[in-house]
Amino acid sequence: MPQQYKNHIRYYIPHHFIFYPLILVLLVISIGYSFIYSERRMEWICIAVIAFLIGYLAFMLRQHYALGNQNRIVRLEMRLRYFQLTGQRLEEIEFKLSFGQLAALRFASDKELLALLQRTITENLSPTTIKQSIVHWFPDYMRV
Repeated sequence: MPQQYKNHIRYYIPHHFIFYPLILVLLVISIGYSFIYSERRMEWICIAVIAFLIGYLAFMLRQHYALGNQNRIVRLEMRLRYFQLTGQRLEEIEFKLSFGQLAALRFASDKELLALLQRTITENLSPTTIKQSIVHWFPDYMRV
């Protein structure tokens, strides 16, 4: 299926559908057991806190490392595309865009990128509006 606005979100099965559900189950069970086994309430609360912290830290580290690297790659990709299309450096106007806008613009095909970029700068379009404005979607199947 060709990538477009409605299907561009990607999931990593081991992470999203195994690790996080297991952490959630452990959290729910440990909270439940803290009520059922009141004589061991503190132990179950500690297990619940540990499960929550493991899940939270895993989420934050995954986000931090993967997205930091991806953001850098997206900037470089957009600079290269802009240079290929115009012969000019994107850095001269890049400061007018938020990263979210720049990331949304990468889904625009080469045919519509420059016009949509100009419109984004002029109208300060949101990333969602940018994505919804794209007619010819330039897919990115390699995102984290």
